[in-house]
Amino acid sequence: MEVFLIRALQLIMALSLLILIHEFGHFLFARIFKVRVEKFYLFFDWGLSLFMIPSKNSNPADKALIKTRPTKSETEYGLGWIPLGGYCKISGMIDESMDTAQMQQPMQPWEFRAKPAWQRLLIMVGGVMFNFLLALFIYSMVLFTWGESYYDIQKAEYGMEFNDNAERLGFVDGDIILRVDGVDMHRLNADLLRAIADGSEVTVLRNGKEATVAIPDTFGLLHMGNDEPFIDFRVPAVLDSVSPGSTAALAGIVKGDRVVDIGGYSVSSWQGLTTALNKMKENNQRDFTVTVCRDTLVTLNAKADSTFVLGVMPGLPDYTPVTHEYTFFQAIPAGVVYGCNVLAGYVSDFKYIFSKEGAKSVGMFGTIGSMFPPVWDWHRFWLMTAMLSLILAFMNILPIPALDGGHVLFLIAEVVTGKKPSDKFLENAQMVGMIMLLGLFVLAFWNDLDRFVF
Repeated sequence: MEVFLIRALQLIMALSLLILIHEFGHFLFARIFKVRVEKFYLFFDWGLSLFMIPSKNSNPADKALIKTRPTKSETEYGLGWIPLGGYCKISGMIDESMDTAQMQQPMQPWEFRAKPAWQRLLIMVGGVMFNFLLALFIYSMVLFTWGESYYDIQKAEYGMEFNDNAERLGFVDGDIILRVDGVDMHRLNADLLRAIADGSEVTVLRNGKEATVAIPDTFGLLHMGNDEPFIDFRVPAVLDSVSPGSTAALAGIVKGDRVVDIGGYSVSSWQGLTTALNKMKENNQRDFTVTVCRDTLVTLNAKADSTFVLGVMPGLPDYTPVTHEYTFFQAIPAGVVYGCNVLAGYVSDFKYIFSKEGAKSVGMFGTIGSMFPPVWDWHRFWLMTAMLSLILAFMNILPIPALDGGHVLFLIAEVVTGKKPSDKFLENAQMVGMIMLLGLFVLAFWNDLDRFVF
């Protein structure tokens, strides 16, 4: 429960910030061009607001748990009760509110539809622009505050560990990755996985000699597998600590033991130990033996509980991280480059969403929340928030009706042709887009249920 609450709080904080910044981008450009903003809300307020600051034009009948006195402002500010986003209701514009009655009234000079196309275009891209700039700012400040550290995979004394999919390609546990298609690799990150998925040949150091692993043209990022990491640092199964009262402690396992066999499964690394425990759990193999190496081999009898948690921690290899520190003015360009690389990688991977496996990866709050760390870590929180900001910017600029990108597409067409789409066309396009988004929400919600409930 504690892990759930920590992740839920991080998710709410991140999404609230991103929604506010996105809607503020629309709001700011609307006010610059003297377009009236009727409502500015975090979350949706269907039938009820949790908090409301009414404008001079607000409907007195609108309900809110907490409502202040009306102000002289033309904008009503509030907090809705449905945490699925937020909105900035702009006068004279067909949006998710589907306020068609307003569009049937005579055009007013303060309305969105009364402004030239280039101003309307800037109003529509304002949200995406602010999300993009926010991500770059966060990445810059993360680099300034924490710097950048990573372990060089070419200096991994014990090599790397590979899952079944990688082994089928020809990788062997203990391989040290040197190059992909002739390009030196030093970091274990998404760029390395993407390079392997898109590459044709990986050069590794195996038993002191270079060897090559051919990557088929049919292999892609989705073939790497999700249950176990495609590549990870290989960690010896030497135990650094044993929890008192745990399964391991009751069996007689002690700190410093190196596990070589558990439940009949040969173990050569910490990842191998984890895999063996997972297989034993699948087979409900509660009574088992553990062979450890001390001065000699010792075989112990153990009995697992329902969780199959052994209660041990590995001793990590003494690798020295590569660390880069940044001054404030160095961090800004470095953060821009970092953010642009993350966005480029996400855009490159987006093609997989149209495949069967890619559709399964779509998720809602459960999937997104699980990406946050289980313990509070400001460094990882801000990195995750920045990535979500880039994803939100990219998804919103897609040329889909009901998204900012759909409005931008119609505005660009208007600029090119000189003809403005009819209100009826925009209403129908908005409705089609909302149906498409609803279908996507249903898919994402179902995937979450399948992933975390069923």
